[in-house]
Amino acid sequence: NMLMHAMPSRCFDVGIAEGHAVTFSAGMAAAGMVPFCNIYSSFMQRAYDNVIHDVAIQDLPVVMCLDRGGIVGEDGVTHHGVFDMAAFGAVPGLTIAAPMDELELRNMMYTGLQYGHPFMIRYPRGNSELDDCSDTPEKMELGRGRKMREGTRLAVLSLGTVLPDVIEAARDIDGVAVYDMIFAKPLDENILAEVAALGCPILTVEDGAASGGMGSAVSDWFAARGHNVRVEHLGMPDDFVTHGTPAQLKEICGYDAAGIRSAINNLLES
Repeated sequence: NMLMHAMPSRCFDVGIAEGHAVTFSAGMAAAGMVPFCNIYSSFMQRAYDNVIHDVAIQDLPVVMCLDRGGIVGEDGVTHHGVFDMAAFGAVPGLTIAAPMDELELRNMMYTGLQYGHPFMIRYPRGNSELDDCSDTPEKMELGRGRKMREGTRLAVLSLGTVLPDVIEAARDIDGVAVYDMIFAKPLDENILAEVAALGCPILTVEDGAASGGMGSAVSDWFAARGHNVRVEHLGMPDDFVTHGTPAQLKEICGYDAAGIRSAINNLLES
């Protein structure tokens, strides 16, 4: 592939030995390097123990890049990367980032390179449409999201590449605030505190398992602080979703733009 040709002495293909890939990366990190460990989201499940024992416990600077995060369409049920945030969110000391586009992915890789601790980036299957990468990457502030739209009647907390659908869904509805969380872990507590102060219903949207993912972490945050707010979650349902285009499958799961709009209206009317 491209990297093997560009830097043959710095690129290692370990085949489908995912556990070895993670532990091999941990060994390089322990020796002073900052390895980028690139594994499909669904196949990183095979290396769960290695991530915990060989990377996280030792607090090593391994940047784990999880391709095919979220619904992947025609690859089918075995390849949907929908469990990563729920599974790895419980691992102490692990940062989990979800870019909304390829430029943000580039900035996250640049940030992970300098971070010095375990750093996980999950992003979807697809080809980049970014033509110009000449600008210097920007270092991001960990655990800091951003407000995309003002509103006081309802707040939508979005994570990753679902953001354009969220913005489209809220476009013609007054009073809907939209936040891009950017990080599944750590959560932006300033955003959560701002939303809690509004006292309005909250909708979370993510391209991953709705149970145990970013939305569940948001609900846990509010509950632990005694905030009596209504929180609804959109994401992959508690079921295995089979083949189809990403657009078809997001419609089935209820988090395409139309599904998000319907959820917003239901919350506003309830």
